[in-house]
Amino acid sequence: MVTRVLHYGIGLLAPFRPEFSGLSASAALFGVGALVLAAEPVAWLVRTWFDPVYGSHGLPVFLLVLLLFGWSLTSPQQIIDERQRPWALGLFMLTALVRLSGQVLAINTLGALILALDVYALGLLAGLHNRRRSLAPGWLAVVFIFALPLERVIQRSIGFVLQQFSAAGACFWLDLGFSSVECQGVRILLNGHDVLVDLPCSGARSLLLLLLLFATLAALLRPTLIRAGLGLLLTLIAAVTANVLRICLLAIGIAFPEQVGISVMAAPWHDLIGLLSLALGALPVLIWAFRTLPRQPVLDSLVHTGAHSETQRNFKLTPVKAGGFIVIAAVIVWFPAHPVDVSRPTAAPVLPVSLAGVPGQAGQLTPLESSYFTQYGGGAARSRYGDLNLLLVRTAAPLRHLHAPDECLTGLGHQVEYLGPTYTTIPTAIYRSTDPQGQLWRVAVTFYSSQGQLTTNVAEAVWLWLQDPTSTWTMIQRVTPWDIPTARIEHWDQAAALALDLPLTSDSFPPTEEPQS
Repeated sequence: MVTRVLHYGIGLLAPFRPEFSGLSASAALFGVGALVLAAEPVAWLVRTWFDPVYGSHGLPVFLLVLLLFGWSLTSPQQIIDERQRPWALGLFMLTALVRLSGQVLAINTLGALILALDVYALGLLAGLHNRRRSLAPGWLAVVFIFALPLERVIQRSIGFVLQQFSAAGACFWLDLGFSSVECQGVRILLNGHDVLVDLPCSGARSLLLLLLLFATLAALLRPTLIRAGLGLLLTLIAAVTANVLRICLLAIGIAFPEQVGISVMAAPWHDLIGLLSLALGALPVLIWAFRTLPRQPVLDSLVHTGAHSETQRNFKLTPVKAGGFIVIAAVIVWFPAHPVDVSRPTAAPVLPVSLAGVPGQAGQLTPLESSYFTQYGGGAARSRYGDLNLLLVRTAAPLRHLHAPDECLTGLGHQVEYLGPTYTTIPTAIYRSTDPQGQLWRVAVTFYSSQGQLTTNVAEAVWLWLQDPTSTWTMIQRVTPWDIPTARIEHWDQAAALALDLPLTSDSFPPTEEPQS
């Protein structure tokens, strides 16, 4: 009955689009199974586009993919190559297996990433590479990957490596032009001014934008494997160089404000410097694309101007096989999740009974927080000491549990602004948060390991944890009203550090002003 309905529907569509005339009910059933598998990853991906927690700009990328796909699909097909159909169906079967892994391990990003293979399979089925306005289905799938919240993933995973790399490059070039340059990790001292190569300056954003440009051009130009490899290498070099240039310009502007005549950290100059660096980074990629342009369109060299068929005996898709695929898809969707990155059992954080002589008032975790820590391990505790709110989160899986305050506060309706780190008492990242009622809060965060390591950002904590997975990490978050005097804030920080047995900072590289990046 179902196959008859599908045959009838396809018959109605065939007069309007000839491409539908060869479509079978079995293929339609197979497509239903593919939609069942893709439904949850697609829903999650769409949520990331609109949820401020992810800070994703994936919707414009998805619209770009949709535009390119439609632009090619609406052009006449020059070659009808039936040999691509088994490959496409095989890819759909492969995505089913990978989605099973993503479902079991409860990794949303993995399931969404596999959507790129679906895009590739659809491109093969549509014959985008054999149309008058041809596209490379593989490179179009790569473009689709940028619709995922990749920037946050990169910042959390290899962000610290990018910080180190960018800081080293900036130090090298600044040292050639100035004598008063001192470098210590990701901190640069130029003319007595402290410049920090923090996560916003790690280069992740410029790297992703230039890689998106390269992938889009590759989808249009369909370069050979060797030329594509050269273009990719050139793009990576251009991205790193562009970010190093940006850091150097900002450092010079911060160190010599009178000579430069503008405040490089203020709008619009800060954004203009970033756009200038990005444009210079895009220039080599555009030159590569120009030199990759074919001397004559590939399809113009075909002997036959009309469409012709290249067929061979291929996999026979029957309604029984397609129906079986739908059953498999339904089983995968309903398969129970067993997250792989659950924290091993760790002792719950113990809050001080009092701080600076002020007794603590224990606070309760929200039902969502309690459920989260029950499911994924780790633990948290919060308490209030007068006008100080203290939150501790302890985990042996920082990739799952640790995050910057802007991620959770933004989800609660706050407007959060990152102000940079300070090292006066303990290494601390400072945020200014405005709640929905308009009240300003100072949010201070420090990450501390069981090995005695202190850092201000999740990227470095994750990097250090990867080198020693047996260690546990604790997030120490202090929230106070914004108008509290600086002396009182430092007093609270000292009291918290002493109560939690944190080593106080002996900063051999003291900033003369608030570090900037």
